[in-house]
Amino acid sequence: MKRKKIIRIGLIAAVAGIVIAGAVGLYMFNMPHRDVQSAKADFSLTGQQLVSEYLADATSANEKYLAADGDSKILEVSGTVSKISEDFDGQKVVLLKNDGDKAGVSATFTPETNANAANLEVGQNVTVKGVIRSGAAYDSDLELYENVILEKSDVVSK
Repeated sequence: MKRKKIIRIGLIAAVAGIVIAGAVGLYMFNMPHRDVQSAKADFSLTGQQLVSEYLADATSANEKYLAADGDSKILEVSGTVSKISEDFDGQKVVLLKNDGDKAGVSATFTPETNANAANLEVGQNVTVKGVIRSGAAYDSDLELYENVILEKSDVVSK
């Protein structure tokens, strides 16, 4: 009798745990995404300044701009359009880089903001707003500089 009662309590606790875990998972999955474009930018700088900060001291730049919880800083980056391409998802990718710069800023647009990037041309000076995902670095194995990466980008009209 006592053994059945312990098993019943254990099963009820296990089912309750599964239901709670499922509810938390469902809540996290359906949480609204961060609205980068309507939020205020944390920093406004040029692409050259951002790249220089990372190449000079990546650790302090990461502490300044990146966050481990995924809420990295929102940046407005100004620069000259060097290249316009599309990724495998059909999203526009704009590289802000001047001739002679070691690295630039690669801004990936969203499906909602792709149309705003359609009017951009190589050589045009623009300001792009987005969330930073990684900084510039030098890859000694490939002997190449890696660009700063912005996601959820859009063109800022001033």
